[in-house]
Amino acid sequence: MHIIQRGNNRNNCFFTTSDYLVYLDLLRRSAAGAGCRIHAYVLMTNHIHILASPEQESAPANMMKAIGERYVQYVNQRYNRSGTLWDGRYKSCLVQDETYLMVCHRYIEQNPVRAGMVTHPSLYQWSSHRCNAYGNADQLITPHPIFTSLGSDDFARALAYRALFAERLSDRELAELRDATNYNYTFGNAAFAEKMSQSLGRQVARVSETMRSKKK
Repeated sequence: MHIIQRGNNRNNCFFTTSDYLVYLDLLRRSAAGAGCRIHAYVLMTNHIHILASPEQESAPANMMKAIGERYVQYVNQRYNRSGTLWDGRYKSCLVQDETYLMVCHRYIEQNPVRAGMVTHPSLYQWSSHRCNAYGNADQLITPHPIFTSLGSDDFARALAYRALFAERLSDRELAELRDATNYNYTFGNAAFAEKMSQSLGRQVARVSETMRSKKK
């Protein structure tokens, strides 16, 4: 599941280094408590992205509720403010494995580059890229089986993962993933969308023509 949450009116959510550290600690504890395995993340100044595998359907909502409440309390106390910090409930989409999962990895970790904050994802401190691409220790990250299948050992996996970042995502891929997340659709091929529609009892369309063509 790809999760995004923005600051209210797109205002900043993080102001100092300690704010990022507090959020990451809350994310680690809340994910463990709710039963979510975190595969990738990035903390931008006014929003966050998380890629997670929940153990049960309610896990993402429980995780985000716990983080949201505790982090808002922390920010309000630290900066002598009151009121909300987030722009409503988080948004999310279900992500199919294989090609789609790695696209989401790249989307999340390339976010600071697209924002013009750094020239390479490894230069941004508040993301999972240094862990996934270079093996740096990060207690938050649990590798997805698709990630571990990239190579026979840690070195080979990191090398293969870095190779995925040789090119940036296309405009079509960016638009499709954003659309899926904003409207709670699936990010995957037609078969995956149909399977999830039947499982959830609702339409989860907007199938990626670009991704579908890759499966042919």
